[in-house]
Amino acid sequence: MTLNLKSRLEVAIKAVRKASTVCKGVQDRLISPETIEKKDKSPVTVADYASQAIICSVLAEDFPDDVVVGEEDATELRQDDQQHVIAAVMDQVQAVTDNCVDQETVLSWIDLGGANADTPVYWTLDPIDGTKGFLRKEQYAVALALIENGQVVIGLLGCPNLNGGELFVAIKGQGSQRLPLWDSDSVEDQAISVSSITDTASACFCESVESGHSDHSQSAQIAKLLNITNESVRMDSQAKYGTLAKGDSQIYLRLPMNSTYREKIWGHAAGMLVVQEAGGTVTDITGKPLDFTHGRQLENNRGIIATCGPIHDQVVAAVQQVLNA
Repeated sequence: MTLNLKSRLEVAIKAVRKASTVCKGVQDRLISPETIEKKDKSPVTVADYASQAIICSVLAEDFPDDVVVGEEDATELRQDDQQHVIAAVMDQVQAVTDNCVDQETVLSWIDLGGANADTPVYWTLDPIDGTKGFLRKEQYAVALALIENGQVVIGLLGCPNLNGGELFVAIKGQGSQRLPLWDSDSVEDQAISVSSITDTASACFCESVESGHSDHSQSAQIAKLLNITNESVRMDSQAKYGTLAKGDSQIYLRLPMNSTYREKIWGHAAGMLVVQEAGGTVTDITGKPLDFTHGRQLENNRGIIATCGPIHDQVVAAVQQVLNA
């Protein structure tokens, strides 16, 4: 089967824009100082399900045979004690859907994202990447990628809170572009490229806000080895890949917190392609390419190192020195 990547990208852009609109609406209307204080996660739950429903429905309309490997399915929503959640999800979906849809249809759309990564071609979706950033009204991303025979061939990152809303897109072999996230009529895009620095001392880290995602103390040791004195940029989600792809940072590390943890494919597929097509390099912490041929996880990889390219080997060496100390 020969895939028409351009037509799939056009549909995927529409899907990510609609899902981002839903997520932004939930963040603006349902998150308050009170929900933050109570650590109420219900807004992100509503946005997660609604985002997945929208993206799966848009993809299915044009490409009914495509499968989606996502983080969610609707099993929990079908429980009797979840009626308030599904009602909120319905409100969000109907707000961006032209036709009136019923509850079972929306649940079936969500279930489309529960496929296994065992077909030659599939989409992988994180409907809200960076849930804690979402709940803090900071950075998060809607991340969608198409994988063909283990290769990521399309990647999209919708970043609603990055510079007022940015959409990063890439097709394998065709470079990376940045588009307006909110202007659905816009066909103008801007080719982006990673930073051109070749000296690690000039680099800037972009790392997770949450220390549970990557060890900040180890990152500080690595920065010292690389003579980096610039203050790190900290943000949640695959928005970090976007900042690296457009040259606003040069290094992104996701160091493994233990020996058994493996990253999920939907957490890195889109961002990896956006960075690579912008001229950067993405590997695991040993310098191995990311391997998307082992189901829903990167079973053969540990951690992530993404850089602007020329400094990559130096960063890998510094990471290994610190981790093996």
